[in-house]
Amino acid sequence: MITSPALVQLDADHPGFHDPHYRRRRDEIARAALEHRDGDPAPEIAYTSEEHDVWREVWRNLEPLHARYACREYRDAATRVALSRESIPQLDAVNRVIEPMHGFRMMPVAGLVTAGAFLRELARGIFLSTQYMRHHSVPLYTPEPDVVHELVGHAATFAHPELVRINRAFGRAALAASEQDVERIGRLYWYTLEFGVLREEGRLKVYGAGLLSSFGELGRFETEEGLDEWDVERIAATPYDPTRYQERLFVAPSFDVMCRDIGAWLEQF
Repeated sequence: MITSPALVQLDADHPGFHDPHYRRRRDEIARAALEHRDGDPAPEIAYTSEEHDVWREVWRNLEPLHARYACREYRDAATRVALSRESIPQLDAVNRVIEPMHGFRMMPVAGLVTAGAFLRELARGIFLSTQYMRHHSVPLYTPEPDVVHELVGHAATFAHPELVRINRAFGRAALAASEQDVERIGRLYWYTLEFGVLREEGRLKVYGAGLLSSFGELGRFETEEGLDEWDVERIAATPYDPTRYQERLFVAPSFDVMCRDIGAWLEQF
């Protein structure tokens, strides 16, 4: 019997590597994304009860951490988007909420794409989003972006005008930049919109989607990761490892300073 090659390749240390059901499920969801056409509604995924259970477990653990650490702008935007805590929202339903606000929408993608491909889509108000759920055996961990990361971390940010403006600025810069400069732009995106920390009324708060969607890292960053001074040029020169917790984070003096400095730096391209 000849079988089709898998659409999704998992590393040997991935929690779902030895789970054939999970691997078939990943291929099924990836196929829906590959068959999607820009401009059409995002494909509806028939999430399983097990996948909804993971979603609820994530929220039970993240909600108290958001109350403590999420910055004011994220909390306000998240209230407007109002994601369900009980079941995984469909991308199309989320788009119907966020797109009328500031013109941003989420478009399905089968898996990881290059930094350049991801960033350039931001210029036209498109966020490339996965739709699959992390493996149920480790509900509070994922080695790659999944629907939890995309919706919990990023969807709310598209309800905030300044965060939308910054996302578009990243996209425009990536369109105009050389490949070498795209790497610098990607590093700045990583340490800000993915893993950004700032001070709010003297306290450490988080605005980065990677932190806001990670129970493990959000619960430890304040005491176990290096917190460096805000320096946009230095951030853009600092490499990162996406497969592990971050060794350092950069702390902006405020939300407004973060938006101002990132926007000014991106204008050079």
